[in-house]
Amino acid sequence: MADSAAQSSLVSSSSSATSVTSSSSSSTRAGGCVGGSSMSCAALQELLFWRDVRKSAVAFGASLVLLLSLATLSAVTVVAHVALALLSVTISLRVYKAVVQALQKSEEGHPFKTYLDLDVTLSPETFQAHAAVVAQHLNRGLQLLIRLFLVEDLVDSLELALTMWLMTYVGAVFNGITLLILADILAFTLPPLYEKYQVQINHYMGLIRQQTKDLMAKIQAKLPGLVKKKPE
Repeated sequence: MADSAAQSSLVSSSSSATSVTSSSSSSTRAGGCVGGSSMSCAALQELLFWRDVRKSAVAFGASLVLLLSLATLSAVTVVAHVALALLSVTISLRVYKAVVQALQKSEEGHPFKTYLDLDVTLSPETFQAHAAVVAQHLNRGLQLLIRLFLVEDLVDSLELALTMWLMTYVGAVFNGITLLILADILAFTLPPLYEKYQVQINHYMGLIRQQTKDLMAKIQAKLPGLVKKKPE
């Protein structure tokens, strides 16, 4: 009887652990982008994890070139040059197709006919759905800012003050475009590295979190006023 009870408890615990793992992995896949559509989130994950090397390379190269251009030129100049380059390609192809059709006396039609027939209109329902998501995020952001700057919780406000103090040193070394370039490089390099060394990274991150919790517990024990308020 004891052996059967132990075996049943072991089976139930393993099944519960499996269900928790599967639910967490599914939530990681489906909930990677909170508030966004699942299709756009899946497409973004496909790019960042280099599922299709060609698409990811094109996206990474284009974004990096754009940011490097903005670092050396003004935004107006970059937009004008990108528009001129795009128009040069489309106009050249349009003229080339027209000449070929005139010489061969064919009726192939407009080279961009397929793209011109695409329905790119935004329906009111889609616009309202996206506007509702944006409004929800804005409201949460405003509530968070009010809570932090009006010191609803002293620990959270002190953490924000420490973060802003560190950002003053970051801002003295890097400007906004440089930070965007670094963020773009990290966005296309960290996800595949994390996927490859996920076990080791999670292990060390768990150690860092535990040490941080222990340090905060010691500080809060010496300073009772820093104890976080429990949510009602």
